[in-house]
Amino acid sequence: MTPGATSFRQEPRSSDPAGVREIVESTGFFRPAEADVAVELVEDRLARGERSGYYFVFADEGGRTIGYACFGPIACTVRSFDLFWIAVRASHQGRGLGRALIARSEAAVAGMGGARIYVETSTLPKYAPTLAFYERCGYRKEAFLEDFYDTGDGKLVYVKVLPSPPPSAAPGR
Repeated sequence: MTPGATSFRQEPRSSDPAGVREIVESTGFFRPAEADVAVELVEDRLARGERSGYYFVFADEGGRTIGYACFGPIACTVRSFDLFWIAVRASHQGRGLGRALIARSEAAVAGMGGARIYVETSTLPKYAPTLAFYERCGYRKEAFLEDFYDTGDGKLVYVKVLPSPPPSAAPGR
């Protein structure tokens, strides 16, 4: 990643649904229905704000969104979060942007009191670089569900336990 060339933000803009669709479609990894879901999450956040339960980190360069991550708390859990989406425009992959997006997402989750982040992904061979990416970022395989997405396309669930914040110093010490 070129220092200073990429800026990051957390609040979605009205132009982000179209930008997210372009990013997701550029990767060649997702079916049209999956791209629709990615867009719906941004639209829900724009419409309902934090009540949507969706949080984002967007990466911009030259006035264009080139990558993003979407995460949020898992319903009925206390400190567990899902990383719903992380995608980088195909033309910008291989520059460390995915690692920067995931690090910023993890920091935001930790700031909201999160202790664990879960990621779900496909077992199709084309996802091998994705699996390696999560493992390089400190995620470990937690579960495998055979034929989850389709016959021959299982689901892997990865998890990362976030570092606990240091205990605060006791008063008077």
